[in-house]
Amino acid sequence: MYKCLSCRREVNIELKTAKKIICPYCGYRILTKMRPKIPKKVIAR
Repeated sequence: MYKCLSCRREVNIELKTAKKIICPYCGYRILTKMRPKIPKKVIAR
């Protein structure tokens, strides 16, 4: 899942098969990757 910086909509794009990275709603070309809201737990040794 990616999020468009212009219209703030969530976009599902497969990077391996996509020819162009573009928002289908507004045509903006800059997308950010959605990160999970749950933080990762790392055990220190």
